[in-house]
This record gives sequence, structure tokens and C-alpha cells, in this order.
Amino acid sequence: MKLYIAPGACSLAPHIALREAGARFDLAIVDLKTKRADDGTSFTELNPKGYVPALRLDDGQVLTENVAVLLYIADRHPAANLAPAAQNLERYRLIEWLAFINSELHKGFSPLFSPTAVEPMRQYARDHLLKRFDYLQGALGDADFVVGSRFTIVDAYLFTVLSWCAEVDIDLTRWPKLARYEGRLRTRPAVLAALKAEGLVP
Repeated sequence: MKLYIAPGACSLAPHIALREAGARFDLAIVDLKTKRADDGTSFTELNPKGYVPALRLDDGQVLTENVAVLLYIADRHPAANLAPAAQNLERYRLIEWLAFINSELHKGFSPLFSPTAVEPMRQYARDHLLKRFDYLQGALGDADFVVGSRFTIVDAYLFTVLSWCAEVDIDLTRWPKLARYEGRLRTRPAVLAALKAEGLVP
């Protein structure tokens, strides 16, 4: 497998998941401006959508979209326990959380990263995220992980999204439980290895 990423982007989530799973994979870094990967690949040929992540499977097929890629990684490495088994209510809770992070948090950041977004749009995005973080702090409470008692692909995705707060001037300490959660996950060996591999920490 080869995972195509842009450092610090949402592709950090499956990067973390692959390391948590102990999977064998290669990493390719995509320049999102030129749409070229450092392995020489034309990224738009590989993924016409033009954004990361993209996971090229061993048979040459390409899988895109974070939720699909994360679930694929979890299901291909069941011993890592990154997702509950199918036909288990906890499995659907995990999907529920992935959907929430994807639609309500991940996409909520988009205007804050866009150089063409006007200030009213940016303020709307901030207000939206603050409400979602209020909800998230209550839902997470003092739990170590979002679903069940162990690290799952939901945690990989939520950590990635929360890590963007500092880049867009959202002070996560307003939600101390979320700040502790993000700080705790940042020290996990797989998370730290992914951050280092993407050049995000020394």
C-alpha cells in the first residue's frame, strides 16, 4: 500500500491509523499546488478529486475519502482493534462519530484555511466550530477515547482536526477536556511517529 498525504492535512488521520495498525506501507508526499507527488506521480491522474488522502492498494486500485480509507485500514488489520466488529452497535457509534467529525468539524475548518474566504465567512466558520466543540467537550467528558475504552480510527481523525486549532487561532484551552485529550494523544508513539514523518515536529 502507498498513502498519499500532504503534511498536516486530514491525511494525517489514516497515516496515524496505519502506524497504529503496524501496517506495511509507503508514504508519498503531495504538493497540493503543483499536484505532483514526491514519487513522481501526477496526483490528479491518481485521484482526479485532487485532494488527499489517497490510498493506492497493492492491486493498484485507489481508495479516497477519509472515512472510507480509515475504515479500510481498520478492517484490514483487525488485530489492532481500531474499529469494533461489524453488526455491533458500537460499530455504528464509530461510524456516527466519523460522520460527525467529517461533516461538522473537518469541513467546518475549510473557510479558515481558504485564502479567498471573506471575513464574514471566516467568522461564521469559527462560530460553527465553537458550538461543535462545546458539544464535543460534553460528549467526550473525561474519557480517554471517543468510542469505547481503546484508541480507534475516530481518535486518529479527531486528533488530526483538533491539531488544526492552533493554525487558525482557536484557543483549545477554552475546552480543557479537549485540550487534555489532544495533548495526551500527541504523545502516543504512532501519533508522534506520524507527526515526525510529516515534518510537523522535530
